[in-house]
Amino acid sequence: MKKYDVYGMGNALVDMEFKVSDEFLNDHLIEKGLMTLVEKERQDHLLNSLRGSNVGHSRACGGSAANTIIGATQLGAKTFYSCKVAQDETGEFYKNDLLANGVKSNIEQGLYDGETGKCLVMISEDAERTMNTFLGTTATYSDEQLDLAALGDSKWLYMEGYLVTGAAGIAACQTARDFARKNDVKVALTFSDPGIVGFFKDGFKQMIGDDKLDLLFCNEEEAKSFTGMDSVEKAFEALKNISHSFAITAGSKGAFLYNGSEQINVSAPKVSAVDTNGAGDLFAGAFLYGITNGLDFSAAGKLACACSAKLVTQYGPRLEKEQTHSILKEVL
Repeated sequence: MKKYDVYGMGNALVDMEFKVSDEFLNDHLIEKGLMTLVEKERQDHLLNSLRGSNVGHSRACGGSAANTIIGATQLGAKTFYSCKVAQDETGEFYKNDLLANGVKSNIEQGLYDGETGKCLVMISEDAERTMNTFLGTTATYSDEQLDLAALGDSKWLYMEGYLVTGAAGIAACQTARDFARKNDVKVALTFSDPGIVGFFKDGFKQMIGDDKLDLLFCNEEEAKSFTGMDSVEKAFEALKNISHSFAITAGSKGAFLYNGSEQINVSAPKVSAVDTNGAGDLFAGAFLYGITNGLDFSAAGKLACACSAKLVTQYGPRLEKEQTHSILKEVL
C-alpha cells in the first residue's frame, strides 16, 4: 500500500493576481495569454504600475504543479510536493500556505538561500490569464530537492512542464522518471503552456525519454504544437506515440480523453468565466484524485471538468476545500 497518491515536482512561486485591461497589457508590451519569464527588475516595475492603479489583487502559494497537488489534496488525495523556496518572507508564506493545505513537502526540512520566485498573474476582462514570472531560487531546482523515499512510496509521479526551461530541472525530471519506472510508480507530465511547448520541444522529449508516459495532460494548442499537427483530431492520434493515456482539455468544450483503448469525450458545465488562471492545473489535480481513488477515466474526467468549470467563475487559482467536496458529492 503506497503512502501517497501523487508525488508532484515543479516550480514554487507565490502567485500575485491582478485584474487588468487589454490596454494595460498593450501599453506594457506584455504578450497576452502566455507565460513569459522576466527579470526581477521588470516584474517589480510592473508590480509598481499595478499597485499604483489601485486594482485588487490576491496572493497564494502557486506554481502550476503546486496548484494541481493542492487541488488533488482538497478532494482527498494524499500528496507530496517537491519544490524550492528561499528563506525570506515570501518563502515562509509559501511553506505555511502549502502545509496548511495538507500537502507534505521537502521544504518542511528547511528553506534555501536566494529569493523566492513570484508569478504576476494578470486577468483581463475576457477572463484570459497572462503571466510574467520571476523564478528566483526555483530556477535552480535540481535533483537535490527530490525525496526519493517519498517518490517510491507514491502511486503517481506528476512532472510540471515549466521545469523544461532549465537544464537542472530537466535532469531532475529524468532522475525522478527513471526512479519511478523502476519502483512501480506511474509517470504523468503536463505540458503547462503553449509558448513553453513551442520553445522547448526538444527539452520535453528529454523529459519523456525513450519509453511512453503513463499519462499526459495538455490543452488543444499544446497538443497541436508538440505534435506539429494542424488539427486536434490529428494531434490526438499522434499523442498515442508518446503516452499510454492522455487528457486534452478544451475549455468550454470539456476534454478529450484517451484511456489506452478508446476516446472518451467529456462535456463541461456551461458557466460564465471571469478568470481562467489555474483551470488546467485543477483539472489535472481532480483527474489524478479520481484515478487514484477508484474512478475510471470517464468519471475522473467528469469530476475534473466540473471542478475547472467552478474555478473559472471566481478569481484565484484554486477552490476552497468545501467547494471541492460539494462538487464531489454532486458529480459522483
